[in-house]
Amino acid sequence: MVSLPHITAISPNRSLLRSFNRPVYTRRHDQRKERTTMSLSSSLTTAKRVVLVRHGQSTWNEEGRIQGSSDFSVLTNKGESQADISRQMLINDSFDVCFTSPLKRSKKTAEIIWGSREAEMIFNYDLREIDLYSFQGLLKKEGKSKFGEAFRQWQEDPANFVIDGHYPVRELWSRARSCWNGVLAHESNSVLVVAHNAVNQALVSTAIGLGTEYFRRLLQSNCGVSVLDFTPRADGGSPHVCLNRLNQTPSSPLAGGSSGGKKASKQIILVCHGQSDNEASTNDQPMNMLGVIQSQKTAELLLDLRVTSIVCSSTTASIETAGVISRVQEAAGYLGVDSVPRYVNTKQMNELDVEDVILKSNKDTQRGWLSQLDEETVSTLWNRSKKAWKSLLDKLSNEDTGDAMVVVGSSVAHISLIAQCLNLEKKCPGLFHLDAGSISVIDFPDGPIQRGVIRCTNYTAHLGRWSVPITRPV
Repeated sequence: MVSLPHITAISPNRSLLRSFNRPVYTRRHDQRKERTTMSLSSSLTTAKRVVLVRHGQSTWNEEGRIQGSSDFSVLTNKGESQADISRQMLINDSFDVCFTSPLKRSKKTAEIIWGSREAEMIFNYDLREIDLYSFQGLLKKEGKSKFGEAFRQWQEDPANFVIDGHYPVRELWSRARSCWNGVLAHESNSVLVVAHNAVNQALVSTAIGLGTEYFRRLLQSNCGVSVLDFTPRADGGSPHVCLNRLNQTPSSPLAGGSSGGKKASKQIILVCHGQSDNEASTNDQPMNMLGVIQSQKTAELLLDLRVTSIVCSSTTASIETAGVISRVQEAAGYLGVDSVPRYVNTKQMNELDVEDVILKSNKDTQRGWLSQLDEETVSTLWNRSKKAWKSLLDKLSNEDTGDAMVVVGSSVAHISLIAQCLNLEKKCPGLFHLDAGSISVIDFPDGPIQRGVIRCTNYTAHLGRWSVPITRPV
């Protein structure tokens, strides 16, 4: 039995239990269109790292029921196992505080991860899952049959979805911004937040300035771990925010699953090439020993997919990483993976080469340096990545690339591609961080001609002892 730390309750004085049709939260939201760009109102004096975790699989997840903010489901055995894997991911981190939703499935997950820590655990009712009113408790097929047009809007246009006179996603975004004010105001440097799928999406989105139209664009799987770094600004304004990683899951991100309720028809797997000795050097550097190990580990992970197409930049480290992945794919039969021969087509793409642009900027490549690039450098990077993204989508749409195309390049190139996928402004690359040897996965549930969904960024669990710890100090 897990021993509980000191608990401070800060939820409203109302019952958590509710009927399917009468959620407790009833405050109406302003129905005006949400702004695309938002900022946090809190200022910081010291750096803060916030680790978000979604609860483990629940009984209603397993049954395919719409949970919303109801509190009738509990963790399954699989859900408790997922929570324990997340506990192991975070076991060496000395969190100062844990904020958690008080709903049973989240509370249990938090208790498993928190373990024997003596630091404070705070129940925050605003961290509950999205309020879905009459939808709550219904099987998804029941929602479709009983609320035809409303259910269609929930699936296709959730930002403008209306039920029982409410706009659930707009209400959720407003609540997430309020949550951030409380979390950032707390006197702590390392914070764990355990909550739910939709509310964690809203927390990530509002932190980096994305509006309600990004709902279901940044996945949160059961017990997926996301990390946000907040750094104070010299002028005392809203802190700089960096999404260090998104949705590091207990299982491989290549294991399948849905994106926004749909099976991905195509995927782009962004692989950061293995580490070299001096990536800031004017000379094109090969991978060092750590980089070789990283590329081998990545190649092993990608055996879960049948890779037929690799696109890489023309740098030595990228070509070497692509070569390792290709050789391991083609040796799949000898490795006992399958008996069907695998052939990989590898092409270089000059638009993925960004090192020359970075070198001209004369910036010291430390954490947060991307946000300090000059306007000319940012514009050059942006234009090049825009061409690269269009070329990749064309290849994925028109060429025989299979279901997944692997793209190998530098962290800067991939950050720019993620920004292009999300259709962000060119000043946004500083919002993301990727490590050498990491992978990021972009799903296309409606095909490459439609918008992509970010399944994960900066996934490094496959690197084992050579990975960068999830909770590395800011």
